[in-house]
Amino acid sequence: MLLVVGGVVTLVCVLLPIACWRDDVAIEKNLGNAVAQVDSVAFNRTVVRYATPDGRVIIPSQGVLYPSGLSEGDNVRVEYDQTNPELVRVAGRTATLSLLPVGTFLASVWIVIAAVVTVLRRFGTQV
Repeated sequence: MLLVVGGVVTLVCVLLPIACWRDDVAIEKNLGNAVAQVDSVAFNRTVVRYATPDGRVIIPSQGVLYPSGLSEGDNVRVEYDQTNPELVRVAGRTATLSLLPVGTFLASVWIVIAAVVTVLRRFGTQV
């Protein structure tokens, strides 16, 4: 059972950077640039507001990609997909930023699983 959980977690951790990379490719295909204002910062998303060249004000419902280090009230350069202005990232940041936290989390999960399996085997429990 533990190995199944580890496998599922591994799959999710592999898919996450791939999804980030896919979003980056979509942004780079139809690249738009703007200066955005950070409206709010929360654990699950950072909300920004920016204007497109045609005057539309965009507030992406899912927030901005790669928001680390941003604070409410900051002005930040962003890059967005002109065909889907809801898809926006902080300028200069890419999917490579997802590799360290995902890799660290995945390594931690497998260390815990290995420790639990080792303890269970010592006590003669079948894993």
